This record gives sequence, structure tokens and C-alpha cells, in this order.
Amino acid sequence: MKPLTARELECLHWAAMGKTSWEIGMILGVTERTVNFHIQNASHKLQVRGRQAAITIAYRTGQLPARQQAVSVPLRPNQETPERRRQESGRQAP
Repeated sequence: MKPLTARELECLHWAAMGKTSWEIGMILGVTERTVNFHIQNASHKLQVRGRQAAITIAYRTGQLPARQQAVSVPLRPNQETPERRRQESGRQAP
């Protein structure tokens, strides 16, 4: 089995944390297509089909650490959330 690159492991890590390819792309500063490329390459190297199978095998082979802590990723400035809209308008949360 070929070893996974750092970028492939990084993409699998974020996928294991429940992030979509688009979200992973925003975190890593690459396109969604690039994230899918790295996950697909990792899947081929691990001889599995699909993202979840790649994550499982990476855990089982010790390539991804068993205990991962959730990392809070700040929103980009242009992203809207209900909380942000309340803050900007000066209203209090109900």
C-alpha cells in the first residue's frame, strides 16, 4: 500500500470531521475539485471506493489519529449567519 501524502491525510481528516469538499477547500485554500482529487487519490492508494471507506481504512491503519478534536474554523467575512445579522443590526437574540 502506497503511503498517503500530507495533503491527502489533511483532506481525509477534515472529511472525517464531517466537512464537505467545498468546506475543506475553503479551509485549505484550494478548490472543491482539488479536494475531491486528493480524496480520490487516497481512496485508490487505500484500495477502497469512496470517502467513508478511505477514512475508515486510514483510521484502522493508524494513518489518521484515533482521537481527533473538533477545530473551530472561523467564518469568512462574507458569510451570513443569523447570529451575525443580529449583531450587525444591534438586535438581541430571542
